[in-house]
Amino acid sequence: MMEAFAQVGPIYNLILVVVVIALFVKLLRAEAYQHVYTKPWKLIFVGVIIFVVESVITVLRNLSATGVGRHINGFFELAIVILFIHALLLQKEDMKQERLLKTG
Repeated sequence: MMEAFAQVGPIYNLILVVVVIALFVKLLRAEAYQHVYTKPWKLIFVGVIIFVVESVITVLRNLSATGVGRHINGFFELAIVILFIHALLLQKEDMKQERLLKTG
């Protein structure tokens, strides 16, 4: 049973990520957000794209269609975490600048 989940899980991840990508595109193209600071969201979107690449490689590995080792997933995870942390720091800096402009 666990083997079945291990084979089907990455495919379900890809299906759910398609929905997330559609929501990101809708968010970033919305007219209301044209004058909003969206760089952190764009970095998170890049992280989602990296996750898609990682999931595709995992699915191909499970189908024995590629010879890429499991160790490559760690690099993808590291890139995703770095992008998310950088997005948080950018948002924090933007909020700090926004407070300085309002008080100054």
